[in-house]
This record gives sequence, C-alpha cells and structure tokens, in this order.
Amino acid sequence: MTTMAIDCAPELAVALGRRETELESEVKLASALKLFELGRISSGLAARLAGMARVEFLLLCGQYGVSFFQQTEEELSADLDATLRATT
Repeated sequence: MTTMAIDCAPELAVALGRRETELESEVKLASALKLFELGRISSGLAARLAGMARVEFLLLCGQYGVSFFQQTEEELSADLDATLRATT
C-alpha cells in the first residue's frame, strides 16, 4: 500500500467545518468521489480509497451529486439501440 501525506493549514479544517482529526477522511472521500466521477477508478476502488463498503460509497455518490452511471449518453443510446434490435 502506498502512503501519502498532505500538508495543509489548520484553516482547512475551519473552512470545511471539521475537526483536524476528521480532515483525512474528508479528503479521502472527496478524492475518491472525484476520481470515480472522472471515470479514472472503479466504484470498488473508490470505496476502498474512502475507507468504506462499496454500497456505502454508492449511496454517498447520490448525496454528493455524483452519478454512479459511468456510460456516456452516446454509449447508453448505443446499448439501447442494440437491445431493441436484439429483441425484435
């Protein structure tokens, strides 16, 4: 496992409305959500990064406005077209 340290001023805790001891989990979750949203990592890996179960991470995605559907509109449309062609 890789360990990473991030130096930040105490003002970050104040800005986030968190205790300094809570910053690590906040930064891990934010990183996991953004990397998942960008399609850079899977939901399983994002959940591990955030230190939680995958189901819990997916539920938090909704709370933070992050879609857990990773397909583009074009990919979804192509899948729908293929499914409709296959059923007719």
